[in-house]
Amino acid sequence: MAEYLSGNFIAPLQFTCAQGDISTRRLALLQAISHCGSIAGAAKMVGITYKAAWDGIDALNNLADEPLVLLRQGGAGGGGAQLTPAGQALLERFVEVQQLQQQFMQQVNQSELGHTVNLLRRFSMKTSARNTFYGEVQSVQFGAVNCEVILQLGGGDLLVAIVTKESVEKLALTQGKKVYALIKSSWVILAKNSGELQTSARNQFTGTVSRVTPGAVNSEVTLELAGGNTLAAVITNQSADALQFQPGDRAQALIKASHIIIGVDE
Repeated sequence: MAEYLSGNFIAPLQFTCAQGDISTRRLALLQAISHCGSIAGAAKMVGITYKAAWDGIDALNNLADEPLVLLRQGGAGGGGAQLTPAGQALLERFVEVQQLQQQFMQQVNQSELGHTVNLLRRFSMKTSARNTFYGEVQSVQFGAVNCEVILQLGGGDLLVAIVTKESVEKLALTQGKKVYALIKSSWVILAKNSGELQTSARNQFTGTVSRVTPGAVNSEVTLELAGGNTLAAVITNQSADALQFQPGDRAQALIKASHIIIGVDE
């Protein structure tokens, strides 16, 4: 009876399960041997040393139910190699698995599950910035050195960032591009909401204090913005005592456009 595997595929093809991870690294070596017919050529194609190729083939042959590669040492080409019928059959089945995975991912992307998968991918992002937002580039205004990038966040909140022209080109920031916006909590300035403030900060948000978390030196104040996003600010305890923020209070958050870090998926 075939062994039942319960795990998860990751694109491009990778399978992780309780029995161990399956990757394409050694299967790529088999494909290279089939293409080149030599160990040296296969090692060069895969990007490993000649010895690593030999070691990999030995491991494949030892782990398989029957040899996958036939070897002959020496010769001008550094040793010949060819796949056995078992090795060739394994590659053919691997291609079938790849095709099935592509069909599966195509079905996911064509359904509502595509959005869910992309949402889960965003959750895996790791950063030291306390505030991480996901949005879309609304416009880019070019300058001689810097550019102004306006982002629309979920819920309709707008965020203005100033980044270098080089960064705009490197990140390919154009209208409609999906991006991440990172803001350190220490870069957020808070003020009591007592009418319109005259300030040079490009980003001015009005929100409601949802919680205040005191610390030994600083306190964290979390605001709920109009669009539903939350923004965390770290202020000194002295400032917290002076402002006396309480849940439900209205407050304004000020963020310089130059303090917005933009990131994109590769």
